[in-house]
Amino acid sequence: MSRMGNKPIPLNSKVKFELKGQDVKVTGPKGSLEFSLPEGISLESDGKVINVKRAHDDRFLKMKHGMVRSIINSMVIGVDSGFKIDLELSGVGYRAQLKDKTLTLNLGYSNPIVYEIPDGVTAKVPDQTHISLESIDKQKVGEVAAIIRKFRTPDAYHGKGVRFVGEQLTLKEGKTV
Repeated sequence: MSRMGNKPIPLNSKVKFELKGQDVKVTGPKGSLEFSLPEGISLESDGKVINVKRAHDDRFLKMKHGMVRSIINSMVIGVDSGFKIDLELSGVGYRAQLKDKTLTLNLGYSNPIVYEIPDGVTAKVPDQTHISLESIDKQKVGEVAAIIRKFRTPDAYHGKGVRFVGEQLTLKEGKTV
């Protein structure tokens, strides 16, 4: 029995939910998202709550039950309030610049890294050492943040690199004489 899959998904008055066959469309003040349900998974809605149901207790269908519920819950939250991830650059000379949809990162390499922000994700650079990413799609904003972080992951000894705001790093002790 999937505990996560059986939890109901609450709907706000601002969020509209449409189900056509196996296609789900969620629309809200920030935009709309679509998703196709896998075979054997169905949805029931009374206008205020969405319930995810499965056809039978097949092992693989049980695995998909909670995943589908989490995806649809993220869609509802995304179109209502959106998702935001903040990154910070820590290191001497590390800086970020944003021009249109092009993010230029100076991370201690001989050449700057140029990254195009994909559609559906908005980036802001409030100062040279902070990057703010926003989107209605949780998966897309997380993927973009992971790609930017991977350009220079935090060093285990000095802590220099790109990290999430509030991320705790355990620094290793250097050589002792």
